[in-house]
Amino acid sequence: MINLAVIFGGRTAEHDVSIISGTQFIENVDKSKYNVLPIYISRKGEWYYGKQLADAKFFLNPDFSSQKGIERVFLLPEAGSRALYKQGRFGMKAIEMIDVAAIAMHGMHGEDGTLQGFLELADIPYTSAGVTGSAVGMDKIVMKAAFKGLGIPVLDCIYFERTEYEQDAQAIIEKAEAAMSYPMIVKPANLGSSIGITKAKDAAGLKEGIEVAIHYDRRILIEPAIDDLTEINCAVVGLGSDAKTSLCERPITAKEVLDFSEKYLHKEGGSKGMKSLDRELPAKISKEKQEEIEHLALQIFKGLDMAGVVRIDFMIDNATDTLYANEVNTIPGSFAFYLYEPMGIKYSQLIDMLVENALKRSKQKAASQFSFDSEILKKAGAGTKRVK
Repeated sequence: MINLAVIFGGRTAEHDVSIISGTQFIENVDKSKYNVLPIYISRKGEWYYGKQLADAKFFLNPDFSSQKGIERVFLLPEAGSRALYKQGRFGMKAIEMIDVAAIAMHGMHGEDGTLQGFLELADIPYTSAGVTGSAVGMDKIVMKAAFKGLGIPVLDCIYFERTEYEQDAQAIIEKAEAAMSYPMIVKPANLGSSIGITKAKDAAGLKEGIEVAIHYDRRILIEPAIDDLTEINCAVVGLGSDAKTSLCERPITAKEVLDFSEKYLHKEGGSKGMKSLDRELPAKISKEKQEEIEHLALQIFKGLDMAGVVRIDFMIDNATDTLYANEVNTIPGSFAFYLYEPMGIKYSQLIDMLVENALKRSKQKAASQFSFDSEILKKAGAGTKRVK
């Protein structure tokens, strides 16, 4: 049986969404194949382990200090150290071994490559994209540059840092107005779940949108809004060039910008995750447009060295029938299982695919050479004079 650690929570604005994704994932794991190790990271960055953490209701009124069976735990970044430790009376004590880690993190300190890097150091296979792909997928500014380099169509944008705006807000407003016409979309560069995104119809709205965005991130992105817009999402699961696209969906929203509340707090509530969102599935688009989206999705997945399951969001300008890539979500809400269910792939089967690809990617890494013998130290030693 495989010891499958499911890591969720974290120091991020998307902390609660991560709890939903993590506990939902655990609920659908085939318990005959996996021994699930729920690992929760608090808003302060404290790590906890315990079977009770598998229930989302626990987090309505969490008690970590007196609840029996919940331990403060630690991982070591030492190569080959896959043990989950707790602090015992006589030092650190290993309590579980991790075979694979399922990363159910959204946003900073989890989806952005930081946790991936930690797991790489410890040689623990994990279910998401690697360090580079995760980092690029988190930063919308870098992501646009990468898309352009891959020949993927994207909207132009301007970007700036929080300090630039604080020093001269008017200069930033004028820079945006010189680059594009209203309406504009204002986004934090490093955030997901549609948090902090606003649509500005004039200078006052632009200033207000920037004030919201800089609350969440130090880098801000502004791009033109498409008046007559159709949003289409497509997931990809696999490893590099060995990947499979999902059905295409069209999110349905009553608002101009699909926001956090509509994504996660609609209808039955957040416990249903992204599945509770109103959607058209499959999206009613032409076969040609569907094939174009699937082709670009696979290009992005391979070009950014993705792994696991990602959801890539596209936009169609209906006035010109032009397709643009909007962003890639390297760990999508609810792992985008709802896009594969209608294709006959159960959530438990999707989890099997994620674990298999994590183990395959780990073997591929192990097959690479990481050492190189050189004469540098010998030469350096020969040139060093001993001081008596």
